[in-house]
Amino acid sequence: MKTSFFILLTLFLLITSQLWAQVSDTLLVRIETSDGNEYIGTIVREDEQILVLKTETLGEITVQKASIKNREVIRKEQIREGEVWFENPQSTRYFWAPNAYGLKKGEGYYQNIYVFWNQFTFGLSDNFSLGGGVIPLFLLGGGPTPIFLTGKVSVPLAENKVNLGAGALVGAVVGEDAGSFGIVYGVSTFGDPDKNFSLGLGYAFAGGEWASSPLINLSGMVRASKRMYFLTENYYVHADGEGGGIIGLGGRWLIKKASLDFIFIIPFGADMDTFIAFPAIGFVIPIGKG
Repeated sequence: MKTSFFILLTLFLLITSQLWAQVSDTLLVRIETSDGNEYIGTIVREDEQILVLKTETLGEITVQKASIKNREVIRKEQIREGEVWFENPQSTRYFWAPNAYGLKKGEGYYQNIYVFWNQFTFGLSDNFSLGGGVIPLFLLGGGPTPIFLTGKVSVPLAENKVNLGAGALVGAVVGEDAGSFGIVYGVSTFGDPDKNFSLGLGYAFAGGEWASSPLINLSGMVRASKRMYFLTENYYVHADGEGGGIIGLGGRWLIKKASLDFIFIIPFGADMDTFIAFPAIGFVIPIGKG
């Protein structure tokens, strides 16, 4: 009995070690050292003092662990033309409009638009995120200050292909008795985090009254290079027999893992006889990623 047990244990350990060796051969790690160097490869061995990395161009190199500033596992799909393409730091929304992708548990971000829009959002689970923000108009001389809370549920139907989401933004204006305001919405997203488009439908409310017509949103993004995305964010509403909305065209520039977003907002409608484009700019800093 004991002999059979040890034979089975030995076979299990051998199979496990072979599987681990196969995984180790395909697991890529990016190492950033305190002197500014960056290495990408598979870990050959490591102990408390050193890490031996097998790289494609330099072969095996030894890195002192005390000099490692950052270490992260990367996917092979992120290696393009010998460089690491950072993940989209704001894959859950476009310039402002949310898509159906969700934050992972423990991840979050801070978003600022035109200095005054300040929002923090965190993933409480892989399918639910919660956030809040403030528009500090009191900095302009004690004016009313809007504050708001946001929440979103995300459900992946097919990984990196089809996602469904639903959420709400609810706010109030501190210093006024105008009641609450906000919007509830549903959204479908098709594509992966680097290339997708979304169709959303939302109903806004303010002062205890709901809008009579829905707000339709069609947005999309396409990655053009290691650091550049093209964005489009568009809204349409039909009310009182007339339709109108805005067209948004812009981009996202990656700065390490943060992003700088810029967009031109172009209003359209039956009464618009002049072309107008308003520029907007914002940035996003991820929290809890890598």
